[in-house]
Amino acid sequence: MPETEWTRADWLRFADGILAAARRHASPGHARITPPGPEGGYGRAVDGLEGFARTFLLAGFRIAGERGEGPVATELLEWYSTGLATGTDPNSPERWVRLGEHAQAKVEAASIALMLDLTRPWLWSRLDASVRQRIVGYLAPAVGDPTYPRINWVWFRLVVQTFLRSVDGPWSAADVAEDLATHDTFRRADGWLADGPARAFDHYTGWALHLYPALWARMAGAHELAGGRIERDRADLDRFLLDAIELVGADGSPLLQGRSLIYRFAAAAPFWVGGLAGVPSLSPGRLRNAAERIVRHFAGRGVPGTDGLLTLGWHHAWPRLAQAYSGPASPYWASKGLLGIALPADHPLWTAPAEPLPVAERDTLRAIAAPGWIVSGTRDDGVVRIVNHGTDHEVEGSEAGDSPLYARIGYSTATAPVLDEAGWTDPLDQSVVLADRAGHHSHRSGLCTLDVRVDGDVGVAGSRAAAHWVDAEPGQRDHGSGRTGKARFAAELTVWSLVRGPWELRLIRVEAAAEAAVKLRIGGWAVAGGGPILVSGGTAAATGAALVSRIVNLSGGDAPSAGVAVHPDGGPLGRPVRVPWLEFPVRPGRWLATLVELCATPAPQPCRVSLDESGGELHVRVTWPDGADTPHPITLKEKG
Repeated sequence: MPETEWTRADWLRFADGILAAARRHASPGHARITPPGPEGGYGRAVDGLEGFARTFLLAGFRIAGERGEGPVATELLEWYSTGLATGTDPNSPERWVRLGEHAQAKVEAASIALMLDLTRPWLWSRLDASVRQRIVGYLAPAVGDPTYPRINWVWFRLVVQTFLRSVDGPWSAADVAEDLATHDTFRRADGWLADGPARAFDHYTGWALHLYPALWARMAGAHELAGGRIERDRADLDRFLLDAIELVGADGSPLLQGRSLIYRFAAAAPFWVGGLAGVPSLSPGRLRNAAERIVRHFAGRGVPGTDGLLTLGWHHAWPRLAQAYSGPASPYWASKGLLGIALPADHPLWTAPAEPLPVAERDTLRAIAAPGWIVSGTRDDGVVRIVNHGTDHEVEGSEAGDSPLYARIGYSTATAPVLDEAGWTDPLDQSVVLADRAGHHSHRSGLCTLDVRVDGDVGVAGSRAAAHWVDAEPGQRDHGSGRTGKARFAAELTVWSLVRGPWELRLIRVEAAAEAAVKLRIGGWAVAGGGPILVSGGTAAATGAALVSRIVNLSGGDAPSAGVAVHPDGGPLGRPVRVPWLEFPVRPGRWLATLVELCATPAPQPCRVSLDESGGELHVRVTWPDGADTPHPITLKEKG
């Protein structure tokens, strides 16, 4: 934990600074806020609407926390009231993009409706009747609109219609029932929620799919609609948070995995929501500290920038981290991570003593069934790693390319996947790939999860994939998923991971390989920044940002080639980005074993492994670098 905690006053100063800097880039009538920077993927009008709506989230929290009183709340009420009047005026040059004109307006309308409800006594009730009528007219096209995607967007229609219901506007009970039923199809094991039918597990689980149900149930128009759901949603949130808090690094970094990472400290939102909902399994002090560590991770690393603005990036501007739909105001969805300021100073989330993150207290090991993750956090360096055998943002059997944001074998709180063009077209970091004679790398999206479990003090997970090369169609816009195009079969590829502390024993077998598959390449963690490189025999290692990424051959037989791939600008954490790798001949039916390591100081002792396959099981015995000796039976047949 930080030596000195933030007080609520510190949080308010942080929020006020963000709002003040953003408002300097507002249009004269306050309806649009357009920070400097290249035009977003949907045009300047959408950029300006995003700027208003997403900062209105933060302003709404600030107003609610002060109960509409005091100089700051009074100023924000006046300022955003003017923007509401201007944006809904059809004759204003600053008028907002309508819901029927661009789909992104449907997203932003939900933030507007949610804050109008939260600040109802101090804002909505004081608006002129004509402005209230125009707002209802602006939001009304959501009713009966069948074009909302069946992902987290269902909550945008739900929130808007619930607000309309509360102000005697139009709404559809059938729409509400449909959207709630769709949300229920997202439910997975242990409180996890997938963003649609695909294996799309990322920060949206917390900052959208758990956040909106909790806030929606408190809206004035939701009392009858939420009946019978609140307890179940709270139980799901409670269970999810037990996993989510294990995914935060000791330095407060969220996991660098999934799309929309430019929202940064929005990752703190589910911890505030847990306190708001009164979940029983984590104390208010632990929830607040988790949120604080995340926000302060960025605040201590130059966020916002010297001009007070949130940029497209992580610690600093790095536009490639954004998706194609993002604009200069998109990062202000980070406002969700400051939800706690909506709560009064005497709320338990503010008054309870802070409690540390799990990885700050002990080494952690956890299996999370829904996304297919083994979580391993090490107290010595504070890094949380996941080994991924279940998430690819696709459905089983897909032949799409791998998204580096989802389909890598490993992610962590201290590394980022390679996100340059090669990261999308030719996976290597935290991957096992087949290379053809032209050097093209295969993809594993569409994989089948074989197992995810903790066996003693070792995590065990495995997956099988029809590895395939993808000739991607040109001109595809990055929305987070992998590239699509003509797929060519490479091989049946089985990968098992045994995880202990900073180490992953990675077992690989190739079967039914295509003639074109001439090499098997295994990539380690991508590390950013300058530092030594070591390539010797069956070992390759690279150092960056005080971390060593190392991959070591543990198999007998043919000695592999080894090397380190260099990406001059491959990720948001620094330059260059380097990936150690090993390369083997393709030997179908043979098990290969490698040690994949990410730590501050590699263990001097070797890792040893013995493999014995019999009776449909692979019997693995590992002597780890710390001296521990562990046996693990692995059932080789797929789970039916």
